[in-house]
Amino acid sequence: MKVSLEAARDLIARGHAKAAGFDKAVTIAIVDEGGYLVAIERMDGARPLAPSIATAKAYTAAIMQRPTTMLKGLSEDEPMFFSQIGRMGQHEIVAVEGGIPIRKDGEILGGIGVSGATAEEDHQICESVLSDAGYDADFAG
Repeated sequence: MKVSLEAARDLIARGHAKAAGFDKAVTIAIVDEGGYLVAIERMDGARPLAPSIATAKAYTAAIMQRPTTMLKGLSEDEPMFFSQIGRMGQHEIVAVEGGIPIRKDGEILGGIGVSGATAEEDHQICESVLSDAGYDADFAG
């Protein structure tokens, strides 16, 4: 099973509503389990680079099967290794907040990436959206 276009649109709408609560204009990207883009929307006023960043966050979360923030340690402890894998695949692999796998009953369905607020707010938007929509939002270290 993978994330459907309908589910992606729902997650994006929820995320934009949450971002409006922070008074921030964000871009939200949803990818399938293989990291391929399902949907992306940029709020009015969101920065021009935000779609690329949101897509990289969603892609990383899906293919690495963990929140992007969990990769910070790897990028710091093994910088050469991380640099090499960071260029593999169809998008950059990033170790920043704001990307979380979309998971239901332990199965990875895709990834969500948010860009445009602070790093912490991007992550909060992801967590809140997934939790409110009934997806698994907790990941063991």
